[in-house]
Amino acid sequence: MERQKVILITGASSGFGLVTATELVKHGHVVYGTSRRGGEGGEGVRMLAMDVTDKGTIKAAVELVMAEQGRIDVLINNAGVGIGGAIELATDKEIEWQMGTNFMGMANMCSAVLPLMRRQRSGCIINISSIAGVMAVPFQGFYSASKYAIEGYSEALAMEVYPYGIRVCLVEPGDFNTNFTANRNVSEATMACEDYKGNFERSLKVIEEEERGGSKPIELARAICRIVRRKNPPFRTKVGPWFQVMLARVRWMFPNKLLAKALRWFYKIR
Repeated sequence: MERQKVILITGASSGFGLVTATELVKHGHVVYGTSRRGGEGGEGVRMLAMDVTDKGTIKAAVELVMAEQGRIDVLINNAGVGIGGAIELATDKEIEWQMGTNFMGMANMCSAVLPLMRRQRSGCIINISSIAGVMAVPFQGFYSASKYAIEGYSEALAMEVYPYGIRVCLVEPGDFNTNFTANRNVSEATMACEDYKGNFERSLKVIEEEERGGSKPIELARAICRIVRRKNPPFRTKVGPWFQVMLARVRWMFPNKLLAKALRWFYKIR
């Protein structure tokens, strides 16, 4: 029988987080989910109001879990946001929101939980990256940058905490059919720019079609459940449409010029 673990997962009110939290409960784990407003989550999930960009709310949430359970075995950094638009035209506020939530939010959570895991001499941190953190997506530049940052951070962290029995894992989803598509912010400045508008609209249409036709979130949830179950899980797990996963695995075999040309064609940039 699978050993029960205490799991804290961010961004658990919808999308990946909601489905994953619910699936983990079905596997017998004690699951705490977070969202900015708290509220209801999946069946059996204890939802907490917490903002990954607010260290005060993070401290309160972690202390509550520790008071009730005495340990945190797994942290899943899932909370994330997306902005569509030209890199050149991104405002300071948009950049701060994107990088602050996706990257610094993840780093804030790790900093809060790692001292507890070091004392336990055990734990697993699962950081949700993206195939966009392996191959950048046009007009999703700061989203891609935030995921590349998660990749580098996780590589370094995995080495630093290995001696203390803590394992760090990256999950790199491709396109999935979730509410992320509907919730994406769109840059008004890009839509108003004559040079960028046409390419942006065509690229965004491709991106959204791929997302709506993407894999089901339960596939990601099951992949995360397998990581949680394993004593020595793999550092990287790619999951999603088979072609995207395959391309992400073999992209290093292609010359950069050829890959860039293929991606420009795919995203209709001309």
